[in-house]
This record gives sequence, structure tokens and C-alpha cells, in this order.
Amino acid sequence: MSSIEPNTPKRFGKNLLLFLVPVAALFAVIIVFLRTGGAGLRVEPAAPIESLVFEKTTLQRDRIEVHVRNTSPQELRIAQVSVRDAFTQFSVHPGPVIPRLGRAVIGIPYPWVEAEAYGIRLFTGNSVAFDTGIEAATETKSADAGTLWSFTLIGIYVGVIPVFLGIFWFPLLRRLGKRVFLWLMALTVGLLLYLGLDATNEALEAAAGIGGPFQGVGLIGIGITATVLGLYAVARRRPGRGEASGQARIAFMIALGIGLHNLGEGLAIGAAFSVGAASLGTFLVIGFILQNITEGLGIIAPIVKERPSLGTLAGLGILGGAPAIAGTWAGGLVYSPILAVLFLSIGAGAVFEVAWEIARLIRQDSRAGEMPLTIAGGVVSGMALLYVTGLLIK
Repeated sequence: MSSIEPNTPKRFGKNLLLFLVPVAALFAVIIVFLRTGGAGLRVEPAAPIESLVFEKTTLQRDRIEVHVRNTSPQELRIAQVSVRDAFTQFSVHPGPVIPRLGRAVIGIPYPWVEAEAYGIRLFTGNSVAFDTGIEAATETKSADAGTLWSFTLIGIYVGVIPVFLGIFWFPLLRRLGKRVFLWLMALTVGLLLYLGLDATNEALEAAAGIGGPFQGVGLIGIGITATVLGLYAVARRRPGRGEASGQARIAFMIALGIGLHNLGEGLAIGAAFSVGAASLGTFLVIGFILQNITEGLGIIAPIVKERPSLGTLAGLGILGGAPAIAGTWAGGLVYSPILAVLFLSIGAGAVFEVAWEIARLIRQDSRAGEMPLTIAGGVVSGMALLYVTGLLIK
């Protein structure tokens, strides 16, 4: 019979020592490497390695503010600023020397004209130039009660209303046959797969603008993986007394996944309005309204054969659509490129995991083996449906 030795203080100290010895040796190797100048090579770059990321540009009356982050290996200094190829006065807060990964706001007193385009160039102390631009100048919305309400309305238009309109199809879907119901479940998988791919692509595009040190692809990987594993753990948790189970839990998971995806959509719309791209923001709102009505359809698909209460349907609609409101707030008022990458990757991971859960239910269905073409047609139809509505957005 085997026995487990108790974890006595003496044994704990011995284990701690065995753990710390390799760690100490590792730090010793690093110190030796640094003291010897990188194995004695001491290779210096031919030109300064400097990198500057433009996070956002805001406009107030007769003033332009450029928000930047230093992603260089070392600190850098803002030496000169030009607007439309003409050098101009400027100020830097908190100071012209920006530490590595530090942020600064460059204020430029400039009498800009509504709807005109402007090119801005920053020069560092090493004469390295970095460019950004304003496509159509307009005053940036301030964080007041009126602006907050406007962003709230946009979130309602984009997320809440279309999702609820999709849920209103519930009585009609209850009258459909078994084959149509299976096709509808497969359609939901197609919708979610397309949403996941779209969110991943948008996250990759956003990651390209946050700078090398922040490792955008790695951040996307963390967001997707953590969300998939977190939702997987929630789905596998045994329901307690009074909790929803079966198809109702799947509907809840779909609403949660779509809600996280709509968070990223709201972020994109809010950011478009915040930088003055009102026409782009309006276009995104119309496109997302058309697209999101199909999301409401996907939410109710697993519970078509059940009898959920009106409160349950309302809760699913709020869960799936309301995060768009929070997204517009974040995008319009406190936009951050890093936050955008994280939101989009979380949304992608959520819809991928939920798509897997629904596919697993379809596979367990006794009718699935008899209707392979129905399932394939549903998945492809779901992806094609979002592709067509996406033509209004891209």
C-alpha cells in the first residue's frame, strides 16, 4: 500500500529550494550575458530604431491634439511638428521626452477648417519622421450627457432593436417541421462561424496598429483562447436547482457570445464617430442593423420547440444586443487600440465556442445522419447571408 508523505514545513522548504536553484542560475546567466555586452559582439544599429504609434487625433476649436505612444526600444524626443508641410508651434504633455511604452498628447494650435483634410508629420530628435492624417476635419465630441445619450441610441439601433426583431420570429419558427428546425440550427452555426472569422480579421487589422512590443497577434491569441476555455467551462458546469438546462442554456450561450461580438461592433462604430468619420459611422450603423437581425434568429433557434417565457426571451435579447451600447461608449469616449484588439478577440472566441456547442448538439441529434445536405446547406446559407449583408459594411 502506497502512502503520501505529509507536506511538512521541512519538506516544503526543501521543495522551495529545489525550485529556486534553477531560477537563480537562470538570472546569473542573464547577468553574465549583459555584463559581457551580448557575448562580446556589441553590434550597434546603423540608424536609430524609433517607433511611434498614433492612437487617436482629436479636434477642438483652433486646436489639434495627437495622442501617441512610444513603442521604440528606448525613449524618444518630439522635436518638431508640421501640418500640411509647414512647421508649426506645439506642446507635448507630459513632456517632449517620451519613455518606452509611454504616452503623450501633442497639442497643436491650428485654425483648421471644417471638412478639410490635413497631413501631420512629427519629427524626433534624431530627425525620424512619423505621419498621420485627418481625412475630414470636424470637432471631436466631448464626453457630456448629450453625447453619451447619442452613443446609447446608436447602440440600441445597432444591437438591441435588430436582435429583438429577430426574436419576434419565434412564433413563426415554432410551426416549422423537423427538417427545417435542423436546417435552422445549422444556419446558426454558419452565422457564428462567419462572425468569428470577421471578428478575427478585424482584430488582426487593429493589431497591426498597436506597435510591436504589445504583440497584437499574441494578445488576440490570449483573448480567443481565454474566452473559448471560459465559456467551455461554463457550458460544462452542472446546472444548479432552478437554473436553465439543455436547449435553454445553449440559447443563453449564443446570446452571450453574440453580445460579446456586438461589443466589438459598437467599439468600431463609436470610434468612427469619435474621429469625425460620421459618414462611415452612419454606414456601419445601417449595415449592422441589417446584419444583426439574423443574430436574433440564431439566439432563438435552440429553443424553438420549447415554451420560454416572455421574460426569458427579453433577457436573451438584452444579453445579445445591449453590449453594443457599452461598445459605442468605449469606442466614442475612451477608445484605445489595445482595448479594441482585446474586445474583438474576445468576441471571436465567444462565437467560435458557441458554434462548437451547437455543432455538438446537431451531431447528437438522431436525425442528423439522415440529413447531411440539410446541415451543409444550413451552414453555408448562414455564412452566405452574413456575407451579403456585409457588403453594406465593408
